[in-house]
Amino acid sequence: MAMRNIREEGDSILLKRSRPVTDFNRRLHTLLDDMRETLLAADGVGLAAPQVGVLRRAVIVMDTNKEDLTPAEQIIELVNPEIVSSDGEQTGQEGCLSVPGVYGIVTRPEHVTVKAQDRYGKEFTVEGTGLTARCFCHEIDHLDGHLFTEIAERILTPEELDEMNGERE
Repeated sequence: MAMRNIREEGDSILLKRSRPVTDFNRRLHTLLDDMRETLLAADGVGLAAPQVGVLRRAVIVMDTNKEDLTPAEQIIELVNPEIVSSDGEQTGQEGCLSVPGVYGIVTRPEHVTVKAQDRYGKEFTVEGTGLTARCFCHEIDHLDGHLFTEIAERILTPEELDEMNGERE
C-alpha cells in the first residue's frame, strides 16, 4: 500500500466523469488499498478514485453509524456504485479533502441505498443514514465530476465554522 496525493480544486481531473471498472484485478485492489491508506492518513470519511488521479468508478466510505468499529474497519469499498433509492432530508456542514479548509451548507438525503460491486466484482447493496448517506452521495458526485461547492447553499465563513464547531474564543 502507498499513500497517494489528493488532487485539489483546480485540477481538471476532478471535473471529469469516471469510467466504469471492468477489470477486477490486482491493479484495482492496489488502488483500493492505496485509497484506504490515503483516507485514513487524511482523517477523512470518504474518498473517490478521481481524487487520487484515477478516472474509475471506485469510492471508499466510512460507515460512521458503526461506532464500535475502528476507522479502518468502518471502510466500505464501492466499485461502480449507484444510488438506487433515497429518502428524507438532512441539511448540514460538508467539506472535502479536495477543497481543503472550505465548508458549506449542503442538503442531502437522510437515508440512501447504494448498489455496487466489491473488489472481486460481486454485487451487493448497502444502506447508510446521516453522515454515511451524505458521504455516499458526496463520493458518487465525484465520479460524475462534481464538487460539493456546486450544490452548497452557501459557503461558511471561518467565524461561522468556528461557531458551529463550538470553538469560540
